Amino acid sequence: MLKIENLTLKKDSRQILEKVNLTVEKGEIYALLGRNGTGKTTLAYAIMGCNDYQPNEGKIIFEGKEITHLSISKRAKLGITLAWQKPAGFEGLTVGEYLRCKNKNANVHSLLSVVGLSSDYLNRTVDDKLSGGERKRIELASVMAMKPKLAILDEIDSGIDAPSLPFIRKTIQKMRADGITVFLISHSEATLNISDRASLIGAGRILKTASPKIVKEFFVKHCKKCSHLYKINWERIKYDF
Repeated sequence: MLKIENLTLKKDSRQILEKVNLTVEKGEIYALLGRNGTGKTTLAYAIMGCNDYQPNEGKIIFEGKEITHLSISKRAKLGITLAWQKPAGFEGLTVGEYLRCKNKNANVHSLLSVVGLSSDYLNRTVDDKLSGGERKRIELASVMAMKPKLAILDEIDSGIDAPSLPFIRKTIQKMRADGITVFLISHSEATLNISDRASLIGAGRILKTASPKIVKEFFVKHCKKCSHLYKINWERIKYDF
């Protein structure tokens, strides 16, 4: 469904992505693991077509069509959506209004049930009185309302309360069951367990693509204690690729 070929991106004279190659198959949960500052979010923004994140080199191909230079709106029309690391703020709207903005025909009661929230939330205002976990669960419900072909979830499990985590992971699995392909960006080894395949990114390069178990082991061995986000001793680790 999604193919990235030799994607290279520089920002403020700094190399953030370097010849990134990866393929996401239709119907899978594909996880991208990496420490903070290694290029995960930059890759998400580049796939979505965000301003200031246009690649210097390489291609982004979606369902056989090159979309490297398409606008965000055109990519959205093709069926790509992005759940931001910081949930979108629509202060003043109720949760029900926010979900119906995404799809006026959405079954909002069912969507909230999937993410583990009661229908009482429909009349709650989207504001800072909601916890981080509640906001992210509502964000996931909004993604499901849009019924995209490809959902990019950027750190959807980051900075939230522990009770929300099981609901978030179950919702991601429900998205796959409903036919949504998921590109899951995380630095959580636990979240990796619900993915079908995974890649590890370091210093803006894909270091390993394999089963979640193998990628997790590689991460613990080479990256977890590494203090160099943009410098990697390639000679030291090349034999484990």
